[in-house]
Amino acid sequence: MDPFIKKRLASAEEMRELDRSTIEEFGIPGEVLMESAGKGVFEYLEDNYRYLQDALIVCGKGNNGGDGFVVGRYLLNRGVRVTAILLGRNKELKGDARLNLERFLKLEGKVIEVTDEKQLTRLKRIIEESELIIDAIFGTGLNSLVKGLPAKAIKLINEAHFNFGIPVIAIDIPSGINASTGEVMGEAVWADATITFGLAKLGHYTYPGADYVGDLKIVEIGIPARYCLDIETYLLDEEMATVFLKPRRADCHKGDNGHCVIFAGSTGKTGAAAMASESALRAGAGLVTLAVPASLNDIFEIKLTEVMTEPIEDEEKKFGRKSISQAKKFMEGKDAIALGPGIGSGKEMDEFVREILVSASVPVVVDADGLNSLARQKSIFKEIKAPLVLTPHPGEMSRLTGISVADVQKDRMGVAKKFAREWGAIVVLKGAGTVIADPEGIAFLNRSGNPAMASAGMGDVLTGIIAGLLSQHYGPLEASALGVFMHGMAGDLATKELGDAGIIATDVIRKIPAVRKSLLDMVFGLSE
Repeated sequence: MDPFIKKRLASAEEMRELDRSTIEEFGIPGEVLMESAGKGVFEYLEDNYRYLQDALIVCGKGNNGGDGFVVGRYLLNRGVRVTAILLGRNKELKGDARLNLERFLKLEGKVIEVTDEKQLTRLKRIIEESELIIDAIFGTGLNSLVKGLPAKAIKLINEAHFNFGIPVIAIDIPSGINASTGEVMGEAVWADATITFGLAKLGHYTYPGADYVGDLKIVEIGIPARYCLDIETYLLDEEMATVFLKPRRADCHKGDNGHCVIFAGSTGKTGAAAMASESALRAGAGLVTLAVPASLNDIFEIKLTEVMTEPIEDEEKKFGRKSISQAKKFMEGKDAIALGPGIGSGKEMDEFVREILVSASVPVVVDADGLNSLARQKSIFKEIKAPLVLTPHPGEMSRLTGISVADVQKDRMGVAKKFAREWGAIVVLKGAGTVIADPEGIAFLNRSGNPAMASAGMGDVLTGIIAGLLSQHYGPLEASALGVFMHGMAGDLATKELGDAGIIATDVIRKIPAVRKSLLDMVFGLSE
C-alpha cells in the first residue's frame, strides 16, 4: 500500500478514468460507488451536525445530484426533515441518479422540481430558512461556464450562507469550481466543508477554487489503491516534505555539504544577490560563493560575513561579454549554480547567460533576470546539458511561454507540466500554491506559505534555498520540492511571530534553519 496514496491529486479526467476502471475492470457497480459516496457524506454530517433536524439538498441532474439523494435518504432514516430542490424534472435523471431519486421518494422525501429562475426565486424563503444546505448541483465533471438556473441557485445558496450564516456542505467539489484547475466557472458555491471521494482533486487546492472548499474530507468509496498509482501529482505538505529531507552524518564536514556558486547582482540590485547567497547557506550549503561584477565587490565584502565572493570582470557594473571566460572557469568543480537574481538585462547579458547555461555541468537554478534573458533566446534549451531548475512567477512564465498571464493562472498545473516536458527542466511556477513539475510528469502542489510573503526579495530567497539544497546533492526535483516547502514554511514561521504584513525577505531567511529542525523533529518523532 502506498503510504502517500491520499497525497495524490487527481484531475477531472483522471477521476473519470478511475471511476470507469473501478466499474468496468474491477467490477464495482456505479450504484455501489454512489451509495458509498452518499453514506460518507452522511457520516460526516453525523459527526459534525449531530443535532441536525432540517436539511435542504440542492440537486443537479447528474451523478452529483444522485449522491445528494443518497445523503437525503440516510438523513430521512435518521429522522431529519429533508427537502430536495431538483434543478430540472424528475424524468430527466438517468441511471444511478434516477434510481436514488426514486428511493428518496419512496421514503416520502420532498422533491421540488424547478425549471426556471422565477420559480427558483419564489423558493428563496425555503433556502434562507434552512438549517443546513447540501450542494449537490455539479461534481468534478464541470467544464463550462455556469449559467441560467444553476447560476441563480448558486447565488441564492451563497446569499443564505453569508447573510444568514447557514452552513453549506459541498458534495465532491463546490459547484462551479473546475476540478482540474481551480477556476471559478462563472459562479461557485462557498462551502464550509467539502466531502470528496477517493482522492482530493487539483481544484480543491488550486486558487481561486481553494478558497471555496472550506474543510476538506476525503471519503473512501472502494476505488482500488493500485488504480491510483498512475496519478503522479502530489500535495506537498509537511508530511510529504519530510520524505525528501536527508539527516546529516555525524562526521560530515563542509565539503560534504557542497559548494554553491551564485551569479547575481548589478547596480541597484545588490540586495537580490546578498539574499540569494545567504539563503543558500541557511539551507545547509557547506560553502557559498557569490560571483559578482568586480566593481560591486566591495559592497558584498562588507555586507556578507559567511558568504565568499568572487569578483568577475564586468562591464558598467554588470556581467557582460568580458565576464564569460572568468565565470566559466570559476564554475569548475562547484556542486550547484544559481543564475539570475538582480543581474540586469541587455544584449551582452544575454550572451553571458547563454554561455553559463550551455557550459554548466552541474545543476543550475535560473531566476529573475536570468529567466527574462532565457525568454529572449529559447533556442538554447536544446543546447543545455546540465539539470535545469526554472523558478518563474506568472509574469516570467508568460514571457517564457508566450501565453498570457491570465491563461497561465487559469491552468497553473497544466502549463507547468507542459513546459517542463517541452524544456526538459524542472519548472517551479511560483504563486499561491506554487507548482513544481518535472519533465517526466511528476508534479507537486505546495501548501506552505501565506500572503504576508507577497513582498520584494522572496524569489531571491527561494533561488538560494534550492541552490543550497542542490549543492548538498539533492536531486533537482527533490531540491525544488523541498526548497519550495521550506521557503513557504519559513514564511509561515515569520508570520506567526511578526504578523500578517510587513514581513521582509530577511525575516524568512532567518527562519530557514528552524524549518529544517521542525521537519527533522517530525521524522524522528520529536515534534510537539
